[in-house]
Amino acid sequence: MNILMPQLGETVAEGKITAWFKTIGDAVKPGDNLFEIETDKTSMEVPATTAGVLSEIRVPAGTIAPVGAVVAVLAEAGAPLNAASAGAGPATVASPPIKAPAPARAETAAAQPAQVEPARATTPLDPFHPIRTPAKNFGPARLPGGRTVTPLARRLAAEAGIDLTRIASSGPHGRIVARDIESAMAREMAPAAAGARPGGLGADRVKAVYAPGSYEEVALDNMRRTIAARLVEAKQTVPHFYLSCDVTLDRLEALRAEANASAVAGADGTPVYKLSLNDFLIKALAHALQRVPAANAVWAEDRILRFRSADVAVAVAVDGGLITPVIRDVQTKTLTAISAEMKRLAARARERRLQPADYQGGVATLSNLGMYSVREFAAIINPPQSSLLAAGAAERRPVEAHDGGVRFETRMSVTLSCDHRVIDGALGAELLAAFKRAVERPAGLMV
Repeated sequence: MNILMPQLGETVAEGKITAWFKTIGDAVKPGDNLFEIETDKTSMEVPATTAGVLSEIRVPAGTIAPVGAVVAVLAEAGAPLNAASAGAGPATVASPPIKAPAPARAETAAAQPAQVEPARATTPLDPFHPIRTPAKNFGPARLPGGRTVTPLARRLAAEAGIDLTRIASSGPHGRIVARDIESAMAREMAPAAAGARPGGLGADRVKAVYAPGSYEEVALDNMRRTIAARLVEAKQTVPHFYLSCDVTLDRLEALRAEANASAVAGADGTPVYKLSLNDFLIKALAHALQRVPAANAVWAEDRILRFRSADVAVAVAVDGGLITPVIRDVQTKTLTAISAEMKRLAARARERRLQPADYQGGVATLSNLGMYSVREFAAIINPPQSSLLAAGAAERRPVEAHDGGVRFETRMSVTLSCDHRVIDGALGAELLAAFKRAVERPAGLMV
């Protein structure tokens, strides 16, 4: 029985096997972890669903393989091992070529258990088997002339606006597969004039500017590739505009200090909770989204989706990038519940153990760089979300008093990035004003 690279999500075409937990000849029973997959945002263990003996490992650890590729073979107990595999450990079995890593195109979804199917009389590596790819309708499965198109290739062509009838096919029996679409996309991005490439100079031309040996080359991992691709896409396709204001934090900070001082000690003698400024900002943003429901929405190409609950994503810096776990139904949660959930999600994010359900979705994101003494910044929206609130440092600033004198207040500059397709200027201003009121009248956040 063939063990296939599991489907990692509708828009993910490949996965990287980082470790094998079984060696050739090991007995396998349902539920045993076979291998670990690394995606752009997390890593996950893939269990077996069928009992047997591991007779072949076709995709070594450290190799990227397409979804649906045969990564190993499971034999019945007592059956002879594959001659090429007998006595070999993981990553020693020759396998058909696996394509090199390609830039990640989207967020991943939860990995399903390893897919096991009976061995069939086809090519050993059938990475685009239609049964193992999304079944959405992205165009005709059969073209004039009898050629067929895999579902993955249809989706990629639809996203890139490529005419399938003009694509040369390289798959078995004249089938158009994903690599054909990727080749067509690469040709479209070929140098247009004087060796220039849209979107960048290319590694060789950039390196030529600097003296050899004056730099270190750092390979891109899946997370950095995905961040780069998504931010370029967001900046190029989402019509951003920005709104800024200052909010006064004195009443909020006094309330936060009082709440933390009231926290009872747990069994270990430490307080059971400690509210951060970020916890209040998360709650205030959700409060504003509830007060301005037209802004609690996302763009869906031919329509706008408006939500009843306020799901707020929070940017978390991790080694090599960042990720935005989502706290859902914030409007129904207390500040202590938000604080505990945020700490849990942040810890799992830094360990690269978030599941797709932890970071997919959300309507707005909060990004706080105040701890780095950043006074003010404007951030790029994370599609399909429609807004992002960037918070700077809390500072003591001089302001004019009502009597003409000068007094000091603790203030913070915030900038709201808006998707103009969903949020117009006046609507964005209304959302920002609602956030400002919630922060400056923080008692309403405690109920």
